[in-house]
Amino acid sequence: MYMSPAFLLINNRNMTRMTARQLAVQLLFSMEINHLTPDEVFALFFEEKHYQSLKEEDLIFQDFPDEAQMAYIREIVEKTDRNLEEIDAVIDRYSKDWKKERLSKTTLAILRCAICELLYTDIPDSVSVDEAVEQAKRYDSPKAAAFINGVLGSFIRGER
Repeated sequence: MYMSPAFLLINNRNMTRMTARQLAVQLLFSMEINHLTPDEVFALFFEEKHYQSLKEEDLIFQDFPDEAQMAYIREIVEKTDRNLEEIDAVIDRYSKDWKKERLSKTTLAILRCAICELLYTDIPDSVSVDEAVEQAKRYDSPKAAAFINGVLGSFIRGER
C-alpha cells in the first residue's frame, strides 16, 4: 500500500508536517528571491553547516528532516515549481485588486505552498488554509494572514 510522504510525516515525532511545510515555504521564498531551481535551493539550504547555522534563527531548524520529511518538502517545492504558472494564475484570479508582484515574497511563498497542497495533495483543505494563515501571522503580518485566508477561502468556494 502506497503511503504519501504527507501521511508518513503525521506519524513522525521529531518533525511535524507543519514544520516540514514551514521549511518548504522557506525554500520557495529563497527560490523566488535568489532565482534558484529546486535542486539548487535544496543543495544550498540543506548543506549541513548552513542548516546547523539556522538553529539560532528559528526553532524549526532544531532537527534535520529525515527521509520522509525531506520527501514531503521536495514534493511540495518541486510540484510548486513545475506548476508555478497554474498556481500563480490561481493567486491572480483570487487576489482581488492585487497583482502577485505587489505581494510580499513571504505572502507569495505561503500562498504558493498552500495552493500547491490544495491542488496536488490529499491534505485536507482546512489544514492547508489554517497552517498558511498561521505561517503568515508568524512570518508576515496580521493583514497578510487575513489576505491569505481570503484568497484561499475564495479559491475553495470558487473551485471546490
